[in-house]
Amino acid sequence: MELWDLYTQDRELTGESHIRGEVLPVNRYHLVVHVWIKNKNGEYLISQRDESRQMFPLMWECTGGSVLKGETSLQAALREVKEEVGVNLSSQAGRRISSKVRKIINGEKFNDIKDVWLFDYDGEVSLKNAATNEVCDFKWMQPEEIRKLFDDGKLVKTLSYAFDEIFNL
Repeated sequence: MELWDLYTQDRELTGESHIRGEVLPVNRYHLVVHVWIKNKNGEYLISQRDESRQMFPLMWECTGGSVLKGETSLQAALREVKEEVGVNLSSQAGRRISSKVRKIINGEKFNDIKDVWLFDYDGEVSLKNAATNEVCDFKWMQPEEIRKLFDDGKLVKTLSYAFDEIFNL
């Protein structure tokens, strides 16, 4: 059972907990992180979701997920990257580049606060070091290659913000 802290839309902790999968209470939000990892060649680490994933199987995405109860956004970003792609990032190598309240996207209720992180990393990536089987493949890609994935319908659509906010395409 995964527990989340609940927040107001102004990012104030309410002291309430939430069980993943249950309907979020009205006017309550949970915190999620998207983690973009960039190497010295200007490439970004993109991962492919495993075919067993309920949502978006075999689609490409950045690393990310929900912030667990008691975690900070940064702690969750570091944990998600370690779990999904087996990389230990330095907290000093990253910065939060945006935070946005998302209520409804394409008619679907999200009620989350999305923090986007950008990390510099030039080390090894090996799925053998991953703690979960959420990811089946990864690639380092230039922004134009990621754009092609998006245009071909192979990148999770909610990541479209990256073309303006991160890649400046």
